[in-house]
Amino acid sequence: MNPSQVAALFQIRQPTLSPDGSRVAFVVQSVDEAHNRYRSRVWVAPTDGSEPAVPFSPAGSDASQPAWSPDGTRLATMSMTVDNGTVRAEIGISSPDGSGESRQLDIVGDGPHGLCWSPDGNHIAYTARASDPRYGVPENARPPLRVTRLFSRIDGLGPVADRPLHVFTVAVDASEPARDLTPGEFSLHSHEWTPDSGALVVNGATHARWDLDLRTDIFELSTGTGELRTISATDGSFQNPSVSPDGTRVAFLGADDIEDSPRNTHVGLIPIQGGERRWISRGLDRNFAPYPDIQSPRWLDDATILVTAEDRGDVALYRVDADGSSAPVRLAGDGGCVTGYDSAAGVIVYALSTPTSPSELFAVQADGRVERLTDLGAAFIADTSPRQGEHFVVRSTDGTVDIDAWILTPPDFDPHKSYPMLLNVHGGSFSQYANRFFDEFHVQAAAGYVVVWSNPRGSSGREEAFGRAIRGHALGGTGWGSVDYADLMAVTDTVIERFPFVDPDRMGILGGSFGGFLTSWTIGHTDRFAAACSERAVNNLLTMESTSDIAGVLRHHVGTSHLKDPEAYLAMSPITYAQNITTPLLILHAESDLRCPIEQAEQLFVALRTLEREVEFVRFSGEGHEMSRSGSPLHRRQRLEIVLEFFGRHLTPA
Repeated sequence: MNPSQVAALFQIRQPTLSPDGSRVAFVVQSVDEAHNRYRSRVWVAPTDGSEPAVPFSPAGSDASQPAWSPDGTRLATMSMTVDNGTVRAEIGISSPDGSGESRQLDIVGDGPHGLCWSPDGNHIAYTARASDPRYGVPENARPPLRVTRLFSRIDGLGPVADRPLHVFTVAVDASEPARDLTPGEFSLHSHEWTPDSGALVVNGATHARWDLDLRTDIFELSTGTGELRTISATDGSFQNPSVSPDGTRVAFLGADDIEDSPRNTHVGLIPIQGGERRWISRGLDRNFAPYPDIQSPRWLDDATILVTAEDRGDVALYRVDADGSSAPVRLAGDGGCVTGYDSAAGVIVYALSTPTSPSELFAVQADGRVERLTDLGAAFIADTSPRQGEHFVVRSTDGTVDIDAWILTPPDFDPHKSYPMLLNVHGGSFSQYANRFFDEFHVQAAAGYVVVWSNPRGSSGREEAFGRAIRGHALGGTGWGSVDYADLMAVTDTVIERFPFVDPDRMGILGGSFGGFLTSWTIGHTDRFAAACSERAVNNLLTMESTSDIAGVLRHHVGTSHLKDPEAYLAMSPITYAQNITTPLLILHAESDLRCPIEQAEQLFVALRTLEREVEFVRFSGEGHEMSRSGSPLHRRQRLEIVLEFFGRHLTPA
């Protein structure tokens, strides 16, 4: 695979079953290379595999978020069009077989998402940001923005202090305009109807210290009066609510004490009238909120819930008993990553990506029979011939844990030759390299590198203590750049020992976000790598705690405030050790990154240039923190080319 073939990648998203389980609607996102953008199209397939999937929405319509009517005769989708530079959203309703009347519903709000049909079929709910007229004028004429709380900006969105998320409803028969049910300053979202269509269960925070304590609640929102009733107790982080079929309980994802981070998120259950909550998934010590594909639990019936969880590289689909009487049971996802799922009438559908295939769609019938419903990646796989990496386990240097690692060799690999190696480091820190298709590994291998990646301590996908190992000393951990760094070095040592075709004099290291942090940290503590690429990195925890769009969150990892103990932040910052860096370094950063602001890159570049070290700094305009995954197709290709060219100069690939 080469960088230009990124344009051939696609993703299957949002699988949504008809109420009788006979059909599934889903979204295929693909690259429009000519216009340097992405397009989405809704497809429909029978779940018994009797016919191939076919497009439902017109080509070029940019449709997504399919939602079936309660009787299964109509399908609603969200379409986005651009008119004179203004993005316009509307809901389209039509029959999947093309019969009957089609209807377009005008809606309000910015970035609408989460279409959800009321059980009585009369309304569709959605979430959108409240529109503010100030954004309709040029920036140099825009009124100033008053900010009184943290989280006033979000990476990829910009300022949101005056654009909270609200819940809206719109009449399906267009008899009344879209209505904002939650006007005001607070953000509420993740809505789901109650069975009587009289209320929505929503998620958000309305208490005074929400931006400081990070707690969130679950509410019942009356669609008639707009009254908001708190179901939970404002003593934890509760999100992604899902109402039981009988309407008496709410399943959700969450944790008791979000300030004591990181935590494995679990599945909870609470009566819809409020009361005692129970955690029903703790029979499996894993994280049930896999990034980036977090999804609300799905009820199979009144006694059983579907949910995904991370497990040592897999993102698997599990069945959880609502009474919590037994450990969650894995249903799908061995050696892969479930990126979306749904259930109806005893049928389960899920999208599954593997290391050698982008996501495809599968259905599990009530009798347990599994049907593959799509093969959209056949041509791409034939063109790129992706190969499976080899999993291996490394014992930590302190002898306390096993580290999962993987190695991928170049095409036409000859074990008697010598190859350069690239050690990839994931972001997070509380995330994992998952067993999904990852274009970067295949591009690196095709360029002649042995590619290595791992999930060191601090990663998710393991027991909670594993992910909490690198919390700050004040929290009983060893801090960032401690056992995580030691585990990376143990993986490197094992690769050299176990795979003699790796040339120890031609090793590179690279990573983004927290992976960028560990890259910068590593070359400040060893010179064993011949070159490094640090991307969108955290280089100075002290300044990032004040400048990031998640300012204030690092204290939950460091264990103290940056105002009280700035030295604790600096001790864990790569910038503190910049004078030790002699490894040639490529720094990549997006100009509009609000998560790890570009000042993080600027600090390290200025330090190394002042020290007259070998350093290059590449800045991407118009992109945010997610550039490598969802940036413009052009920038994604250029980024891969820049990385390969840099390492090619320093490592001389095979």
